[in-house]
Amino acid sequence: MFELLISYCLVATSPITPDHLYNAVGRSVMVQIDLPEGKDMAHVVLLDHNNNVLSKPAAITSGQHDLLRRLPKINELPRAAWVQLTIDNVPIGSPIVIEPLRSRLVPVVEEISNDGGKTSHTKIVDWKDEAIDDEFEESILNGWRVYEDKYAILETSEGEIHITLRPDAAPNTAWNFRELAAGGFYYETIFHRVVPLTNKGLPFVIQGGDPTGTGSGSAGWWLPIEPSSLKHDFGVISMARASDPDSAGCQFFICLSREGTARLDGQYCAFGETVLGNDTIKSIAATPIADPKTGRPKNPPKIHNIKMVPAAPRYPSR
Repeated sequence: MFELLISYCLVATSPITPDHLYNAVGRSVMVQIDLPEGKDMAHVVLLDHNNNVLSKPAAITSGQHDLLRRLPKINELPRAAWVQLTIDNVPIGSPIVIEPLRSRLVPVVEEISNDGGKTSHTKIVDWKDEAIDDEFEESILNGWRVYEDKYAILETSEGEIHITLRPDAAPNTAWNFRELAAGGFYYETIFHRVVPLTNKGLPFVIQGGDPTGTGSGSAGWWLPIEPSSLKHDFGVISMARASDPDSAGCQFFICLSREGTARLDGQYCAFGETVLGNDTIKSIAATPIADPKTGRPKNPPKIHNIKMVPAAPRYPSR
């Protein structure tokens, strides 16, 4: 992460440009490689989120190439990975994300009674692959989504929050947020709910992303929940929702502690984590509250805009 931040200000657009966002099984995954002037040879390397090398680097030249031929390990990816260009072992430009489009894992839910049966809530207790039945015995690969990796910069009234998205943990949720942000959906919205402490005195969340600012607004659609592998912890961004697991859309929250939000693991979908802006998060969490029941701030902090900017190069682990 330290290397990532050092190179953050030096990032240029990716020298790898996918021909298509969506690529079906049985077809090539074509990309355009543009090497710097004076360089006639480079390598592409396949990395996981922790920058572990997933397959042997492949030599590559300027021009069009099929990534499936250069990096056949892509055919076996269980989750999103990153393709980074290197020259003389030095990463150049933003990587691209290559995300397998697999059959959906559907939540299995139970109604859990509270207060001696007076109230209840829906709890996710398991996940089932929608493709596995009497005909199919394993997940179905439908193709790949391929795109330039980008960071999200939340420009708020309290300062900036820089977030790296986690398509390896929650691919469709990360993509949904990225598209909304890039399209200007969050322009001049507010943090309408701030819960600095739970009833047990543990730091909880700050919540925003509602275009109406009321807590009841939506993007106009429901987003199917995913079984995110990213744990809720300070600076992790996750999707807010109603009781139905699939009722998320645009509202999100940023966690204020692991202790206060660990119980959300497996029930809410975390899709990114903060790399810069911890003090901004703490400043928003410290805003005076008008209504403790709803967490409504007296003067809600604003999200002026969310910009999507090219991600830093990824340094393969040595």
